[in-house]
This record gives sequence, structure tokens and C-alpha cells, in this order.
Amino acid sequence: MFAYGGTLRAVHSAPMIGLAAQALLLAAAAATVGLAGTSWVVGAMCALILNAAVAQAIARHRPTRLGPASWVTLARATLAVGVAALAADSLVRSTSPAPLVTLAVVALALDWVDGQVARRTATESRLGAQMDGEVDAFLILALSVAVAPTAGAWVLTIGAARYAFLAAGWPLAWMRAPLPRRDWRKSVTAVQGIVLAIAAADALPRALTRVALAAALVLLAESFGRDVLWLWRRRRAPAGPHATLEEEKPRREPSGGSGSRRARLRAGIAAVLTVLAVLIVWVA
Repeated sequence: MFAYGGTLRAVHSAPMIGLAAQALLLAAAAATVGLAGTSWVVGAMCALILNAAVAQAIARHRPTRLGPASWVTLARATLAVGVAALAADSLVRSTSPAPLVTLAVVALALDWVDGQVARRTATESRLGAQMDGEVDAFLILALSVAVAPTAGAWVLTIGAARYAFLAAGWPLAWMRAPLPRRDWRKSVTAVQGIVLAIAAADALPRALTRVALAAALVLLAESFGRDVLWLWRRRRAPAGPHATLEEEKPRREPSGGSGSRRARLRAGIAAVLTVLAVLIVWVA
């Protein structure tokens, strides 16, 4: 009973731990790059909102413990709050993009890490997937705000897409149904973060940056459009078990089979592309 209670308290204290870590990061940013007062307030408000969402997700799913991947996701959330504060700072005064891009690159790299940790420790869960998705959406929103002044206000569409999708679910009940797992959705999300980070670095010609951002937006529209179409086709389905995280996963095959080889090949390609993307953003 004591061990269970201790574990449960650790789960519910996770948002407070995240909030403390984010406050320390904001203080460090204020000391090193001199955050404007309004930027610090924006970062603090983002931290409160993000951790409130995490607390709500934990209360909804009621886990007895958080897996190691979820703690990596909380670390990403901390970095995303730092990106939001620096993005707000860039709107009120001239700043170097280096701190913002550095935090964004680390957060993007950890996005791949938490997925690998979840799979290798067999701790994939609905809670972890929800936390991961919301941190992704928040990071993309913060990056789009940082990029909009130079690339154009239309870039905010990339950051607002996830929240527009959620808002559509308020009046439309069928839009709130759980979606099946789809690896393409995760790949498109990664593309948004990478392209926005490169744009934030402002190292490429403006015309080329806008083309890359437009291509990323097209991919995002296709991904959300596919999800909306999937939900629309099932809007009159009777109440019952919904799609789970396990749907659309490759069917297990005997070790050494063609499915296993394809899975290893996809994992290898994903790892190489992730490393290359991080290197490109870092060099930029």
C-alpha cells in the first residue's frame, strides 16, 4: 500500500515537477539572454496552461505510474515553454535566433527519443500518446509564432491547425471520436517542426524558406483532411469500442520475416532522417 501510494503521489506531482523545471528554465533564459518582462509572463502562462492540460490528462487516464517515455515528454514540454517565451521575446525586440533554435532542436530530437523509449520499454499508452501529441502541437505553435514576422502571418495556420481541429469537436460530436494510430501523422508532425526550426534560424533565402513552409502546410492539410474524412465516414457508427493505439500497427510476423525486415528498415530510415534533420537545423 505504501509503495502504491508513493507511486500514485509521484504521478500526480508530475505537473508540479514540470512547472518547477519550466520556471527554472525561464529564470535561466532571463539571466542569459535578458528576457523582456512580457516574454517571461507569456512563458509562465504557457507553463501553467500546459501543465494544467497534463494534469487533466493524468486525471482522465488515472495511471498508477508514468512510464519513462512520459518523463521524456515532460522534458520536451519544458523546452517547448522556453521556445514560447523566446518566440514572444522576438516579437518585442531584436534577438538572436540561436537560443530558440537550440531549444527547438533538442525538443525535436527528444520527440524521437520518447517514442523509442516507449517501444523498447513496452510502455506505450493512451496517456503517453496524448501528452506527446499535445507537446508537439504546442511546440509547433510556438515556432510558427516565431517565424510569422519574417515569413508571413499565414504561417500561423500551421501552428493553429491542431487547435482548430479540437475546436471543431466542440459542436461536432463525431469529431471527438478517438483516431487510430497512423505513423504518417507522426511523420508529418515531425516535418512541421523541422521546417519551422529551419525557418526560425533564418539561414536560407526567404523565397526558399517560404516554399518549404508552404509544402509543410500542404502535408499538414492532407494529414488533417484524412483524419476528418475517417471520422466523417464513421460519424453514424454505433457506440462501442473505438480505435485504439494498436490499430494500423503492422501485423506481427515470425522473426526474420519480410514484415520484420520492413519494420527494421523503416526504423533505420527514420533514425537516419532524424539525425540528418537535427544536423541541418543545428548547422543553420
